[in-house]
Amino acid sequence: MKWNSIVVKLGASILVIVLTILLPLGFIINEIFSGFYYSKMKDQIYDLSNRYANSITSLEDKNILRMFELLADMIDQEIVIVDEQGIVVANSGIPSLSKGERIDANDISLLRRNSVIEKEYYDEILDKRFLSVGRPIFAQNRFIGGIFVLASIDEIHQSIHLIRNLIVWAGIGAILLALGFTFIVSRKLANPLLEMERATRKMAEGDLNTKVLVETKDEIGSLAKAINDLAVELYRYRSNQREFFANISHELRTPLTYLEGYARALKNQQYQTEDEKEMYIQIIEQEANRMSKLVNDLFELAKMEEGKLPLHLEEIDLIEVIENAVLKTKVKAKEKGLQLYFHKIYQLPSIYADGLRMEQIVINLIENAIRYTEKGFIKIELSYDQDKVKILIEDTGIGIPKEDLPFLFERFYRVEKSRSREFGGTGLGLAIVKQLVKLQNGTIHVSSEVGRGTSFELTFPIYKGDAQ
Repeated sequence: MKWNSIVVKLGASILVIVLTILLPLGFIINEIFSGFYYSKMKDQIYDLSNRYANSITSLEDKNILRMFELLADMIDQEIVIVDEQGIVVANSGIPSLSKGERIDANDISLLRRNSVIEKEYYDEILDKRFLSVGRPIFAQNRFIGGIFVLASIDEIHQSIHLIRNLIVWAGIGAILLALGFTFIVSRKLANPLLEMERATRKMAEGDLNTKVLVETKDEIGSLAKAINDLAVELYRYRSNQREFFANISHELRTPLTYLEGYARALKNQQYQTEDEKEMYIQIIEQEANRMSKLVNDLFELAKMEEGKLPLHLEEIDLIEVIENAVLKTKVKAKEKGLQLYFHKIYQLPSIYADGLRMEQIVINLIENAIRYTEKGFIKIELSYDQDKVKILIEDTGIGIPKEDLPFLFERFYRVEKSRSREFGGTGLGLAIVKQLVKLQNGTIHVSSEVGRGTSFELTFPIYKGDAQ
């Protein structure tokens, strides 16, 4: 197991948390029980010493002294009685304080002053510790001696030690349970992560068909789903890249073939008339222009995708932009017998955009509509609401199948491969339109029905001056 693995890190974190909780808790519980037992015993011997001291009126009666010695055996505590000189006259069982011995002079002095003595007493012979409470004995307001009630605190220590051991074992058990729980949980967390690591390494090696099994709906499940989505996107990107190189090779090969063929024909003078020669030259010029446009479109699209295309943003009038675009495309529409309508509206709000690029967008969409419309009309409408301006460009062309709509703005994508030569174009027009719209904070949507036509809807935010 690696020391920097999630199992070790999670286990160490939970262990620290458990110890942080258990150690103070164990200390508090130990202090509570210690204080409880000690306080209970102290209260008991304080009460007994007070009652015993009040009940003794004379130390001359040996029977009374004997009675107290027997009483000590019954209450499982020890009693020591001293006279006014501090000499022990009764002892229930403390060997080091035998009868006739004198207690400490300081204790006698305190008793004479009617003070209560509380202290721990250690008997070396019994090897026991006692909690001792001593009280003075007065008879007719005269000090005649003192009584000491002693309770063994070794039993308290034994009980506390037992409780302390139970707390320690409970803590060890809690730690072991926490470690076991941590191991199970961390393994459950680590296993899918390790599976994801293996899957991503396979993807890095080029196996983009690798999938991560999504078993949960939590964050790990979301991560697994994201990795699967990434694999799909990478696969699509790789496919698009391959298709891009195939398309660019095809798009360049076709005009190059024309250029090579007709140039050779002119070089070898393989033409019959001047008209035929002129036709060859015209074809060469057209294909050269097509190649030039293809290269320019690719270069421009690359700059857009890298965010390096310079835009001259300013407040622009969309009506003027569209009028210019219609003017430039009207001849092409007329050549195909198509009607080109532009429905103006008054007081249209301005937008913040690049006027030339907006004109390029509209021209590309109108020319695209002209290219794929054989009869009918092309209509451009404007509208607006509180926040945005809409441009709608509709045609009555051949339409686009529903399954092809999601890919319409991809480079070189064609609904039918045969359309490339039949209708012309580089296959980059709509991809350029999409990027230009995006760069100017707009959106573009397409809807179409085969045999009935296609409509493009563009939206741009209204220019609001300094608030823009």
